[in-house]
Amino acid sequence: MKLDNELTEPTIIHWHGLDISEDNDGHPRFAIEPGGSYVYTFEVDQRPGTYWYHPHPHQRTGPQVYMGLAGMFIVEDPEDAARGLPTGEHDLPLVLQDRIVARDGRLIYEPNAMTGFLGDRILINGNTRATIGVERGSYRLRMLNGSNARIYRLAWSDDAPITVIATDGGLLSVAIDKPYVMLAPGERIDVWVDFGRVATDEVWLETRAFDPGMSGGMMMGRGGMMGRQSPPELPNGAELRLCRFVISGTGPRLKRPAALDPLRRASDDEVVNLHQPRRFDISMRMMSWQLNGGPFEMTSVAPNEHVKLGTTEEWELANVSGMMSMAHPIHVHGSQFQVVARSGGGGPDADLIRNGLIDDGWKDTVLVLPGETVRIRKTFAKHPGLFLYHCHNLEHEDAGMMRNFRVEP
Repeated sequence: MKLDNELTEPTIIHWHGLDISEDNDGHPRFAIEPGGSYVYTFEVDQRPGTYWYHPHPHQRTGPQVYMGLAGMFIVEDPEDAARGLPTGEHDLPLVLQDRIVARDGRLIYEPNAMTGFLGDRILINGNTRATIGVERGSYRLRMLNGSNARIYRLAWSDDAPITVIATDGGLLSVAIDKPYVMLAPGERIDVWVDFGRVATDEVWLETRAFDPGMSGGMMMGRGGMMGRQSPPELPNGAELRLCRFVISGTGPRLKRPAALDPLRRASDDEVVNLHQPRRFDISMRMMSWQLNGGPFEMTSVAPNEHVKLGTTEEWELANVSGMMSMAHPIHVHGSQFQVVARSGGGGPDADLIRNGLIDDGWKDTVLVLPGETVRIRKTFAKHPGLFLYHCHNLEHEDAGMMRNFRVEP
């Protein structure tokens, strides 16, 4: 694949969720100048699932994604029909993003450096007031939170459970039913839904109210030091109807599968640092978000950011940012990981949020709540080189909440 940069600023593409070599991963040190080109060559050799791609230039990821440079891609295998999963026109992508649209149709990008960009309306697949026609049958909905900073608490308007069959890295072992599901920026879930169960001719996908912690009201207003208006017109955690499904006709009603795809978790014996996990702090210093005690430097690697190829490690992501604490979605490049445990943490709605998190299966992005420590288990099996871990609140990433880790032979 060849990227031709016809923008007026540098750019590069990151293939979010793929385990590929460092020269294909989209590190900002490979960003190409206007008029330049970059050729990607890699093999997609991993579990089928819902992935996405977006730019990754340092300090410009947020605005480039916001202005439209992002897309979903689906890795398939021939087994979905055999698994009894909906396919074809019953397999639907849903990309969730928020925007501010001026009266003349221009997109307005005025982020807040502390909370990130929050729009005043939600777009589904680029449409406001989205309506999707469906049959009375079974569907697979592939949901991507492609927003810069907004977290969603997804639920059905008729209070039916949300049935999750896949997360960032593909299918779960078994489906999980939740009254609602939290979805942070960068995360994906695949949802099984039977529209034949709906008694009326329509049902809405909603985001329900919750308190995410630190609010935009702590910041200065539009044009001030920290960016756009505070509080935003549609704050993080606001309740809103997202997408209307209009139901007509009859489609195939499949039996919900009892099992999906077996998941193997690395055993404790395989973890080289089981009793001393590698720890990375999420913190704030001088009104700036930081990871591992420092800001982003293009090629620097701290002593505790070197890992060995072929090993399995546990990492602890500790949100210790104190009074200014907020939830942060942390994305780790390279191979997928599994969430082992959560501990600590608080905030007014911490339990409510935790009850909607899907930590099962393979992940590449995990939400870390204020004061919380999340332990993940990750195997570095394929590719040596320099890779990134960062906050997927894109304004935080652009402000330097990003670090390198080096996988060494």
